[in-house]
Amino acid sequence: MSFTPLSFEFFPPRTEEGRRKLSITRKQLSQYQPEYFSCTYGAGGTTRAGTLQTITDIMNDGVAAAPHLACIGASREEMTSLLQTYKDMGIRHIVALRGDVPSGVGFGHQGLRYANELVGLIRQEFGDWFHIEIAAYPEFHPQSRSAEDDINHFVKKCQAGADSAITQYFFNADSYFWFVDEVQSRGVNIPIIPGIMPIASFSKLARFSETCGAEIPRWLRLKLQSYADDTASIKALGLDVVTEMCDHLLQQGAPSLHFYTLNQAGLVSTICQRLGY
Repeated sequence: MSFTPLSFEFFPPRTEEGRRKLSITRKQLSQYQPEYFSCTYGAGGTTRAGTLQTITDIMNDGVAAAPHLACIGASREEMTSLLQTYKDMGIRHIVALRGDVPSGVGFGHQGLRYANELVGLIRQEFGDWFHIEIAAYPEFHPQSRSAEDDINHFVKKCQAGADSAITQYFFNADSYFWFVDEVQSRGVNIPIIPGIMPIASFSKLARFSETCGAEIPRWLRLKLQSYADDTASIKALGLDVVTEMCDHLLQQGAPSLHFYTLNQAGLVSTICQRLGY
């Protein structure tokens, strides 16, 4: 049986201790022969140095690295300079995002405003050097004016030159399949990779989900709530639910899985093992 390649996402550690722990996490997840490790990028480039350091560490491990790049609040010159740095490092994969609007930046500024502009810039300045990954929102971006508007934005990013997409996490596989069908009906045929969030804590998950617009199905929310502070039961249920969903996604043709690790290997490793990796 052949297995589709996986990818894993980290955020830049803030301390040397965090950097050491992330090194251990990466070693644990390397056993699954990932296609790449990615690293997030803070609003307005607030973690630029940390992202660069983490990407360097990943490459030193011998694993392909994919830095996230958020363009809101940045000039074309800033983005081009950073992209040139990544090209000089031998990076071939970029996750191109609008990003969260940093404090003090309004939409009247003169820099880049939307992810499709960043994708276009990368193609214009660097041709086909970078594989460009974009974000997809099966349950729609929380700031979108409508479902139609959100899908139109996604199509624009694809038309600007994106190669593939990673979704926001979800717990209802039907939302993923609906989204794929919807954009394919509009002529978009790039691979759309499900983003997977393991469940370690109900309170943290609820907080994340509220911010990013990911729905926790009512039955799952109530079941998790019923466990209160019983962390072991929350993790056990989460492992069952997420593994079953991953298996279903792969069986129904999802091209890969992208795990939001939160810099932890334990739950992600268990899911990968249960899937047969």
